[in-house]
Amino acid sequence: MAQVSIVTYRAEAMIGHDDAMRFMCVGDSMTIGRAGDFTWRYHMWRHLEAAPDGPHELVGPRTELYDAETGTAASSAYAADDFPPAARRHLAGWGEGWLHMAPLIADAVTAHRPDVLLVSLGLIDLGFYTNSEQTAENARAFLTAARRADPHIRCVLLPVIPNIRAETDAPFAEECARFNELLAKATADLDNPASPLLLASHLPAYDIHTATYDGTHPNPAGEHHLAAAFADAMHQAWGVGAAYAGAALAAAATSRSR
Repeated sequence: MAQVSIVTYRAEAMIGHDDAMRFMCVGDSMTIGRAGDFTWRYHMWRHLEAAPDGPHELVGPRTELYDAETGTAASSAYAADDFPPAARRHLAGWGEGWLHMAPLIADAVTAHRPDVLLVSLGLIDLGFYTNSEQTAENARAFLTAARRADPHIRCVLLPVIPNIRAETDAPFAEECARFNELLAKATADLDNPASPLLLASHLPAYDIHTATYDGTHPNPAGEHHLAAAFADAMHQAWGVGAAYAGAALAAAATSRSR
C-alpha cells in the first residue's frame, strides 16, 4: 500500500517543545503485548536510540503489559531487561480498538505531548465491535480529536493485518480489506501539511504463520516487522530516524521459524 504523505521538512521542524522528538505508540493487543514479550515498542525504542537525528522519547499514560493469568494490564515482565521504565510508555490495551482510543486520545496528547503517533488499530474493532464503515468513522474521530489537542500532530497509521480468522471467514476477510481501503481514503482526505498523515506499508515478509505465535499476535520476528513498518515509513517519507536495521534480524528469525 503506497504511502500517502511525502514531506520534505527537516526532522527538527517536527519538534515543538524541547530537544527530544516524542512518539506515542497507540494500539491493541499487538502493541501492548503480554507478559514475557519484547513488544515491537521495545524494538522501536532501540531503533530510535541508534538513529542519528535523536534524541527521541517514547511517551504515553501506560507502561504495563497484559497479564493473561489475571486478565489485566498489570505486568512489568518484559523479555528485555534493558528496556527502561521511561521508554515503556504507551497508549495500548488488550481488546481495545479505535472505538476505545478515540475518546482517550485528546487527553493523552494534551498530557504527554507527542510529536508523532504510531497507530496500529482496527483488527479488534472488526472482530468484535464495529463493521468496516463504523471502524473508519471511529478512526476519523480519533484523528480529529488528536488534532484538536495538537493541530500539528503527525500520525503514522498501520493498515489492519488480517489474522488467522480471515483464512476461513470470508466476510471477515472482506471487512478487513474494506476497512484498509477506507483507512487509505481517510488518510488521503485528512492529510495536510500542518498535520501530516502517513499510511505505512505492510512488510511483504510478515506472514501470520511465521511472524505470530497464534495467528494474530506477533512473535519476536513479527515484533521486528511491525517496528520496521513504522520506522521505514517515517524515514522514507519524512527523513525521520534511519532505515530499520532490525529488518535483517526479522527476516532471519522468520526463516528459522519455518
